[in-house]
This record gives sequence, C-alpha cells and structure tokens, in this order.
Amino acid sequence: MILQLQVWSFLLLQETGAVGFDLRSMWVQMSWLAKAVVIILFIMSAWSIGVMIDRLIVFNAARKQSRLFAPAVAGALRESKLDEAIKIADRYKKSHLAKVVVAGLQEFRAHQMSSEIPGEEIAASQRALERAEAIVHSELERGVSSLATIGSTAPFVGLFGTVVGIINAFKGIATEKSTGLGAVAGGISEALVTTAVGLFVAIPAVWMFNYFNDKVKAFNVEMGNSSSELIDYFLKRSQRGAAK
Repeated sequence: MILQLQVWSFLLLQETGAVGFDLRSMWVQMSWLAKAVVIILFIMSAWSIGVMIDRLIVFNAARKQSRLFAPAVAGALRESKLDEAIKIADRYKKSHLAKVVVAGLQEFRAHQMSSEIPGEEIAASQRALERAEAIVHSELERGVSSLATIGSTAPFVGLFGTVVGIINAFKGIATEKSTGLGAVAGGISEALVTTAVGLFVAIPAVWMFNYFNDKVKAFNVEMGNSSSELIDYFLKRSQRGAAK
C-alpha cells in the first residue's frame, strides 16, 4: 500500500507539472483540517523568522560593540580610572561584556567608598559579576528555545496533515469506487503540501537554533573570561592599596 501511495504521488507530480501547479485551486480543494495545519505551520514559520531576525540583530550589535568596548575599558583600567571605565561601559549598552563588567566595577567602587564592610570588595564584586552574567545569558537566549520547539514539532504537524491527506485519498477511493489518479489526487496533494511545508518550517529553525546556541556559548566564554580578568585586576588593586 505504501508503494502504491508513492506511485500515486509520483504520477500526481507529473500531472501537476504538465498542467501547471495552481496553488490557489489546490488551496480551495483542501479540507478545512489540512488548511488549519498549513496555517499553523505558517504561523510557526513567521514566529521563527521573527526570532531569527531579532537574535541576529542583537548578536551582531553585541559583537561589534564588545570589540570597541574591550580595548577602551582596558585602557581606563590600566590607568586606574574606575569612574572613566564605568562611563565607557555605559556608552556600550548593547555589549554583553559591558553589561557584565559595569556591574563588577560599580560594586567594587561602592565597597571601596564604604567602610562598613572592609575587605569584602572582591567577594561582592564577584557575586555582582555572576548575577550580571546570569541576566545577560538569559537575555541572549531569549526566544532561541522556541526555535528548538518549532524545529522538533513542525515535522509532526506536517505529518498530521499528511495523515489527513491520506485519509482523504482513501475517502476519494471509497466515493469514486475507483483507485484511479482522479480519486486520490486531492488527498495526495494535501499530504505532499503539508509534508513539504512542515519540513520547510523545521529545517531552518533547527539550523538557526544550533547557530544561535553556539553563539551564546561563545558569548558565555567571553563573559567568563572578562569576569575572571576583572577579579584579577581587583585583587592586584587591593594588594597595592594594602601595601601603601
């Protein structure tokens, strides 16, 4: 039976190629359930495209601003200008590194200016850096998990449409009392269209999820390295202050 359905699909594709592929007439002939499947898949596709565009913009801005931020803040810290370093970080609000570094700098400066908890600058700064890393990580991952959901569920939604199309094909056989191409053309068309749309939605979503996941991992490494370097800077600064 599966082989027979495949043969029908091949003959149907040949026929549509010969007479012209009319999407409008195919849409009219589709059952309401198959139409609902296609609409759901297009909604999923629109959502995934929106997430892709948003994340591409955010990640590109974070990468570009971080490249400018890193040397600028390093120069200010070499000259022990904490206030200047904080002002520099405030200018690069889209940089993931700036969001983390400024949290540590502000916490370190606040404890240096306060005499209530002496010697706690490093520990407090490290906690501030960890909190900032967690927040930025959550911001970077916003919407990315939905791509994985769409990529994993879209083929099954399309498969549901395929089952509906095959059922309609069998109904056509029962109605026409024949196994000819005309009896199954509508159902097989629904099956092919919903399958194709499901794959069309799922494949880009999976690709982009893996791409964004790798980007977030790289950003996490950069933030971790920046936090570690900043803690080392605070330790050296505190040691110099204690020596004096």
